[in-house]
Amino acid sequence: MKRSPLFLGIAIAVAIAAVAGAAGLASLFLRGAPPAAVSLDPGSSAVAASVGTLPSGAGGTLAAGLDGTWSIDTSIGSFSDFSDAWVGYRVDETLAGNRANTAVGRTPDVSGTLVISGTQITSVDVTANLATLKSDDDRRDGQLQRQALETSQFPQATFKLTSPIDLGTLPTDGQTVSATAKGELTLHGVTKTVEVPIEARLAGDVVTVVGSIDIRFADYAIDQPVSFAVLSIEDHGTMELQLHFRHE
Repeated sequence: MKRSPLFLGIAIAVAIAAVAGAAGLASLFLRGAPPAAVSLDPGSSAVAASVGTLPSGAGGTLAAGLDGTWSIDTSIGSFSDFSDAWVGYRVDETLAGNRANTAVGRTPDVSGTLVISGTQITSVDVTANLATLKSDDDRRDGQLQRQALETSQFPQATFKLTSPIDLGTLPTDGQTVSATAKGELTLHGVTKTVEVPIEARLAGDVVTVVGSIDIRFADYAIDQPVSFAVLSIEDHGTMELQLHFRHE
């Protein structure tokens, strides 16, 4: 029986839609494991290749001669393996088919400074451009421009230290220091006082700082995003950061 061109056109269109739909479902079920939670280890090799040397007579410690301003160095490491400086999020979600997934998005577009005086960090100012957040799904990234973080309207997140961080003693080169950074976090146009647990490591003229904090969306007037491919999203997530500061 001879088929009309219209019939054939419809059949081809249905076949294409079926293939596209199958590809879309496959992308949901064949996702790789999300990036590991932030820690000091991924950036270590990148920093080792980029650090300078300690001043003469420093004795392996952060000497008084290194007091002053340290700026985020975005030339250290690579975004492809997250060994560079970045800020990002981690949120648990349930995809179609009741499949649990952890959505992770990060941006290397960060800038800022910290100031060290004696054994104290007296100032920290960091700005991240959330409009360039990148996850494993371009569709998610596009939705965040319009939903949830609404980065097209609120592209920047900032953190400003409000209380000095007392290190107690001068850390030695390679030593890991744990502390809490108390300050003001501005996200989605809302500013809140937060306490961020951090770890820091000195390597030559670079200090690498990592940290994470739980963020409840409602605290920052963030509505949970809606997507046909996502059944549910937690009402909170984790903000993560890895920053390399080099002494000026």
